[in-house]
Amino acid sequence: MCWSATADLVAGAGIAAVGVACVAGVRRPGELPLAALPLLLGAHQIVESAVWRAGGGPGPATTVWAVIALPLLALWVPVAVLLAAPPGARRRLAVPVAAGLATAAALSYVLAHRTVTAEIRGHTVGYAVDLPYAPLVVVGYLVATVGSLLLGGDRAVRLLGVVVAAGAALCAVLWRLEFVSTWCALAAVASVLLLRGARRPVRSGPG
Repeated sequence: MCWSATADLVAGAGIAAVGVACVAGVRRPGELPLAALPLLLGAHQIVESAVWRAGGGPGPATTVWAVIALPLLALWVPVAVLLAAPPGARRRLAVPVAAGLATAAALSYVLAHRTVTAEIRGHTVGYAVDLPYAPLVVVGYLVATVGSLLLGGDRAVRLLGVVVAAGAALCAVLWRLEFVSTWCALAAVASVLLLRGARRPVRSGPG
């Protein structure tokens, strides 16, 4: 999320461009889902620019935003990390993947049966959906996304996990204060880190 429709659109286009560069640097098929993550994040920002322009509400853009942010990312991130990880790191990623599957299933059910609404709050957009067992779902989401990055076998992926964890905490504080939404900045930093990882030379040896 960014602080205006224009900021979301510009940030989304820039992040998607980084995603194209990440995909172009892929060395093996298993790395493709993780390399394509900035493309998904960029599309997410562009969708939110439509939410801004619609003035919030429960429209199609709001629903698409929620589908990407909630079940899709909950499953995409741990599976992408698993596919990109060296064999020695895959066993410990079983928990984040399982958490992602369960969380994505629960969130998909909620989105299929309940309405998501968006509200413009100054320089932020607030999203609301009636989510049962919300604390448990949030824990599952964090284990799936941040947890999988922190447990990734690649040092660059683990660094990304640290940055995402710290950045998400800061962004959440600023968002709750309704000061300004800075999630797009976090997405941009994460995308650049992925690009750096994609361009590193291949290293032989165990992960």
